[in-house]
Amino acid sequence: MRKIFFFCAFILLYYDLYAQNLITGKVTDQDNLPLTGATIFLPELNKGTMADNNGFYKLSGLPSGEIKIQFSYIGYTNKIETIILQNSENELNVTLETTTIRTEEIVITGGYSSTQHENAIKIEALKLDYLDIKPTPNFTDIITKIPGVNMISKGSGVSKPVIRGLSMNDILILNNGVRFENYQYSDHHPLGIDEFGIEDIEVIKGPSSLLYGSDAIGGVINFIKEKPAPIGTIEGDYSLQLFSNTLGISNNFGLKGSSQHLFGGIRFGQKSNSDFLQGGGDFIPNTRFKEYSIKLNTGFTGKSGTFKLFYDYGRQNLGLAEEEAVESITKRGRNLEIFYQQFNTHLLSSQNKIYLGNIKLDINSAYQNTELIHFGEPDVYEIQMRLATLTYDAKLYLPSDKDSEYIVGYQGMYQHNLNLNDRDTKLSPDASIFNNSIFFLLQKTFFNRLKFQTGLRFDNKSLTTVALGDAGQPDYREALDKKYNSFSGSFGATYSFTEKLLLRSNFASAYRTPNLAELTSNGQHETRYEIGDKNLVPEKTYEIDLSMHYHKDNLTIDLAGFYNNINNYIFISPTGDTTYTGVNIYKYEQNNSFLFGGEAGIHFHPETMKWLHLLTTFSTVTGKQKSGSYLPFIPAKKIYCEFRAEKETLAFLHKAFLTITSTSVFKQGNSAPEETPTNGYTLMDIAIGGQVKIKDQFVSVSLGATNIFDKLYIDHLSTLKEVGFFNPGRNLTITLKVPFIIRRI
Repeated sequence: MRKIFFFCAFILLYYDLYAQNLITGKVTDQDNLPLTGATIFLPELNKGTMADNNGFYKLSGLPSGEIKIQFSYIGYTNKIETIILQNSENELNVTLETTTIRTEEIVITGGYSSTQHENAIKIEALKLDYLDIKPTPNFTDIITKIPGVNMISKGSGVSKPVIRGLSMNDILILNNGVRFENYQYSDHHPLGIDEFGIEDIEVIKGPSSLLYGSDAIGGVINFIKEKPAPIGTIEGDYSLQLFSNTLGISNNFGLKGSSQHLFGGIRFGQKSNSDFLQGGGDFIPNTRFKEYSIKLNTGFTGKSGTFKLFYDYGRQNLGLAEEEAVESITKRGRNLEIFYQQFNTHLLSSQNKIYLGNIKLDINSAYQNTELIHFGEPDVYEIQMRLATLTYDAKLYLPSDKDSEYIVGYQGMYQHNLNLNDRDTKLSPDASIFNNSIFFLLQKTFFNRLKFQTGLRFDNKSLTTVALGDAGQPDYREALDKKYNSFSGSFGATYSFTEKLLLRSNFASAYRTPNLAELTSNGQHETRYEIGDKNLVPEKTYEIDLSMHYHKDNLTIDLAGFYNNINNYIFISPTGDTTYTGVNIYKYEQNNSFLFGGEAGIHFHPETMKWLHLLTTFSTVTGKQKSGSYLPFIPAKKIYCEFRAEKETLAFLHKAFLTITSTSVFKQGNSAPEETPTNGYTLMDIAIGGQVKIKDQFVSVSLGATNIFDKLYIDHLSTLKEVGFFNPGRNLTITLKVPFIIRRI
C-alpha cells in the first residue's frame, strides 16, 4: 500500500513539474528600453518575479485557467493583463508608460481579484510606503489619510477605525482576508493588528454584508500581508522607529524566500512606549503600552493551485487612562504594573485556491483565540475571558469569460466566549454563537464600458448565553437564546465614459445582529458603567452611493456621496446619570437613524514642476436619529492638504522626498444628547527622507514631525474627554529601514 501511495505521489509531482503552463516576456518603457527590476506579480497565486537586466521575465508551474498579472515599476503606470492558460507556453510583452501619480492597483477585498476601476464597489487602497504614511506610534492614525476614515482613540495605544461615522461592530476588520475577532465591540479595546508585515490596506466604505455578513454594515478594512519574495530569492529587512512624544521604540525584522513552488517567511515586531505628552508638555498617566508579535507563513504554488498557511501571534499590554490610574500614577514611565489590559491573540489560517480547468475553488478556514485580561493592582486579575472563533468558507468561481464573473459561496462561523478562573468582574456571560450563510455574486460587462455587479445573501445565526450572577441581584443577567436570519444584497454599476472618466453607483442592503455586549452588559467597564438591552433587534441598512473618478497623467479627481438609512441603529450613549460612586452611566439604545455625507479629493502634479505633488481631500458625515437628535461619536468635517516634493537624486540622498501636510477639523456642534460639542483645530505635520547608498545597499531613512506647533486640542472622537485630557502633542519620529538580499539565483 505504501509503495502504491509513493508511486501515485511521484506521478502527481511529475505532472505538476513537467506539464506546466509557462509565461515569458519582456517589460520595456515607451522607448523600448528594458525596465530592469520591474515587478511581475500574480495576486491570486501569491507568486511573483522580477525582470532581469534585459527586461525579460519567466513564470512557470502555473495552473490552467484565467490568470491576472500585474506589472509595476516605480515611476510608471501599473499594467494589469488577463491571460487564459491551457497547458501551453505563452509570451506576454508589456510596455509601461511613465506617470507621476500612482495608478490603480489590483484589489481583492471586493470578492475576487480585479482592478479598482473594474469593481462596481469603490475600494480605496493605501500602500504602507514610508513616502506616504504618517510618522506616528498609532497605527490606526495612518489609515485616517483615507477620506471618510477617522478613529476613536484613547491615546496612542488604544484606537478604533471609523468609516463614515460607523465604528466598532458596524465595520468589519480583516486580517489578510480573515475575519478578525478580538472583542472589537468596545472603544476601550485596540485595533489588535500591527503594521509589521502589512503591505496594503484596502477599505470598502459602505455596506458589505453581501460578501462578509453581519458586522460589515458600515464597511470593511482589510490588512493585506506583504508579497512573497521573488522566485529564487531569499531576502529580508530590518526597520527601526524612534518616537519623541512617547519615548517609543519600534523594531521589526523579517525574512522571506521563494523557490519555483515553495515560499515562506517569518517576521518579528516589538513596540515599547511610555505615557504620551499632550499639547503643552503634560504627560497623560497610564497611556503607556507595549506590544510584540511573531508572524509565520508558508505555502505551495503549483499546477493545481495555491495553498497557504499563516500563523500570527500578538501580545498587547495597554495602560488604562481611567480615574483610579490617574490618581495612582504620578510619574511618567513605560512599565505596566497597575490598571492595564492585556490581549493575547493566536490566529492560524489556511487559504487555498484550487484550479479545476475553467472552474476555480477557494477553500479557507481560520482559528483565532484571544484572551483578554484586566489587571488592577499589581498581579491582581480583575477580568479574564477568552474568545475562540472558528471561521470557514468556500467560494466556487463558475466558468466565465473576460466580460463576466459568477461566484457562489458559503461562509460559516462558530464562536465561544468563556470567562476564566471566576474573576470578580465578568463583562459578558459565557456564550456560543453559530452563523451560516450562502451567497452568489454576478458581474457582467456590456459594450466594454458598462459593468454591472449584483448579488444576494442569506444568513442564519443563533446566540445562546449562560445565566450570570444571582437572580434578583442588580447585576444578574439571565440566560438568552436568540435566533436571527436575514437577506442582504447589492446592485451596482460602473460606466466608463472614456478611459479617463468613470461613474460608479451602488445600492446595498446590509444587516447587523446585536452583539454580546449590547445584549448583556450590566457593569462598570473602565471609566463608565454600561447597560445593555436583551430586547435589541438586528440593524438593517439601505445605502446608496454615487461616485465619479477622473484621471490623466498629472491629475486625478474623485467625488463621492452617500445616504445610509439604518433601521434600529444600535449605539451607546451617556444617560446623564451616575452610579452611587459617581461613575457615568452609558446605555445601549436603538433608534431608526440615517447618515449622509461624502468625500472629495484632487491630486495634481504640475507638468512644469515634475518634482511637485499637491493633494487635497475633504470629508463630511452627518448622523441623526429619526427623532431629530444627533448620533454620538460622529466625526467632524475634515480637510486634508498635502504638499510633497520628490527628487531622484539630492546630494547623497536617492529618491529624496519632503512632505508637508495640514489637517483641519471643523467644530463639531452637532452633538448627541448628553454629548458635549468639540472645537475645531488645525495640525501641521512634516516629513523628509530618502535612501542612502552604503556600498551596494540602499538604506531608507526619514525624519518626521506631527503636530509641529504642539497644539493643545481634543478630537471629538477621543474618549480621553471622559477623564479631561487632550490628544498627543508634538512628536518627532526617526525611521530607518535596511533591506537586504541573502541569495538571488
